[in-house]
Amino acid sequence: QVQLQESGPGLVKPSQTLSLTCTVSGDSITTTDYAWSWVRQPPGKGLEWMGVIVFDGSTYTSPSLKSRTSISRDTSKNQFSLQLTSVTPEDTAVYYCARRWKGVGAQGNAYYGMDYWGQGTQVTVSS
Repeated sequence: QVQLQESGPGLVKPSQTLSLTCTVSGDSITTTDYAWSWVRQPPGKGLEWMGVIVFDGSTYTSPSLKSRTSISRDTSKNQFSLQLTSVTPEDTAVYYCARRWKGVGAQGNAYYGMDYWGQGTQVTVSS
């Protein structure tokens, strides 16, 4: 059974850095079969993909957040982490970590989905 659990502070002050960690059990974050993502949902809005870390530690982040986002990992603890710098109240959201799968279409195109999710953690940016 794959399980993901987010952890980190629930309140961050504006201009500070938001740091969250996802602890994975039941799978390895170094597997080549899956990748590991961060997704958030601001209040009243849809899900927003933030970024992903793959088996070799390479990361890919959303262009809209690229300058403020970094994703890292600790393979000894089977954890991966998110850092979001210079936060504003607009970064208030429920933050999720998730396992990402990849499929390949008939024409060789890649498509992605998330199959396991953490329960989510509320992060509020406020002074």
